[in-house]
Amino acid sequence: MAQVVATRSIQGSMLSPNGRSLSTRSDKFLKPASFAVKVLGNKAKRSGRVSLKSRRVVDTSVRSSSCVETQVVPVSPENMPNKFSDTSVGMWSKPTVRRKTKIVCTVGPSTNTREMIWKLAEAAMNVARMNMSHGDHASHKKVIDLVKEYNAQSKDNTIAIMLDTKGPEVRRVSTPTCASVNYDDFVNDVEAGDMLLVDGGMMSFMVKSKTKDSVKCEVVDGGELKSRRHLNAEEKVQRYLQPLVRSFDWEDIKFGVENKVDFYAVSIVKDAQVVQELKNYLKGCGVDIHVIVKFESADSIPNLHSIITASDGAMVARGDLGAKLPIEEVPILQGKIINLCRSMGKAVIVATNMLESMIVHPTPTRAEVSDIAIAVREGADAVMLSGETAHGKFPLKAAGVMHTVALRTEATITTSSEMPANLGQAFKNHLSEMFAYHATMMSNTLGISTVVFTKTGFMAILLSHYRPSGTIYAFTNEKKIQQRLALYQGVCPIYMEFSGDAEETFANALATLLVNSKESLSKILSVK
Repeated sequence: MAQVVATRSIQGSMLSPNGRSLSTRSDKFLKPASFAVKVLGNKAKRSGRVSLKSRRVVDTSVRSSSCVETQVVPVSPENMPNKFSDTSVGMWSKPTVRRKTKIVCTVGPSTNTREMIWKLAEAAMNVARMNMSHGDHASHKKVIDLVKEYNAQSKDNTIAIMLDTKGPEVRRVSTPTCASVNYDDFVNDVEAGDMLLVDGGMMSFMVKSKTKDSVKCEVVDGGELKSRRHLNAEEKVQRYLQPLVRSFDWEDIKFGVENKVDFYAVSIVKDAQVVQELKNYLKGCGVDIHVIVKFESADSIPNLHSIITASDGAMVARGDLGAKLPIEEVPILQGKIINLCRSMGKAVIVATNMLESMIVHPTPTRAEVSDIAIAVREGADAVMLSGETAHGKFPLKAAGVMHTVALRTEATITTSSEMPANLGQAFKNHLSEMFAYHATMMSNTLGISTVVFTKTGFMAILLSHYRPSGTIYAFTNEKKIQQRLALYQGVCPIYMEFSGDAEETFANALATLLVNSKESLSKILSVK
């Protein structure tokens, strides 16, 4: 049984991971250190033709002083932490808590070097995403190896690795009027009158006729057609997007198994059969890789519950989803998927267009800033950057904006914020549910954080979906679990060898937290 321990911080501040104060590195948009000294503080559219070819309760304290010691702290209403300072109208004071909402960064030409991956990891990245629609296996392996190198040398931070499968796409533009696709039966499966959507609906084509090996289309909404752009179709044409995992996906999935990635993000999931097929394959390979389903097809909406149940989490791929549904339905569906995932104990990622303007501009639009804040307030485990960090001009700035907006928004969320009505029902037969519930109540009532010891990550994930006010320090003796937990909201995963003696393991965990706070004492002073 997992152990849950509550801890309380008496004093401290937010630190930069490499030892320099945030005030001296604000231009690099660094995120808080992996071991925060303070556990809880103030949360203060041309017409033409084109051809297309075929995832013992003890009170103690971490004191930031020259003499670090552990003591039992009596808590009364009078010494409860003041969660909000009176800064709602004026300037926001420096945050003294960790960012809880995680950030998924897509690694591409702008960020696939050792230097940039290190900078992203230190600035905001919690999960490195490989988009298999771009690049080849050799380039992706290089990135995976660099992330693993970072994890091996980092003492207090870890980055999870996510492999995102392709789905149907325009493979390459052959001539100004001809492009090929990566789906062999494409010519057989489309008919005259079908509407094809490219790049999330940014361009659309009406099928006019077809031959043995080509489809002739009329441009409805034109634009610059580039290679490696997602190809979708209106709902009536979705028959060609087969319900089972496609051959080009299997190549990428096998690549992920060989390189021991942490998550698969699977495209065009129409029903739970896709997820079960993939999980059976992974089980046969003897690997433990979590499956995140991407909701990007209208066909998947009637099966939301069964698909999420079969998976380990979901991604709201709003670009492709907005091309299939009326755009006004997308934000409503986003909130529905987030609530459903939270109530079922599954991870949920909000993705696409979050800081799209920052691909070419150094600052975001205010609407984009609000978009991030809404996803955070709705309770997403993570928000995602795609082109912004893959091929954008300002990848570090984009990651920094996402970090600061998420952190600021979290400071306005109260512990009394509405939770999904049936939160925890997925685990109602587990005794762990009782521990997680009461640990969360302690965290919210007393202003304390939680320490959990886990070999599978189950308890830490369960606690995360209750959204306790304090950080969840998850100690595990499995490197794989440490990396997986990097996706979950509020969880700070820490690797530590477990002793055969529970008391010794507990003492070692506290010592790890205390030592890191003691080593950071001078840094605390430099921040203030």
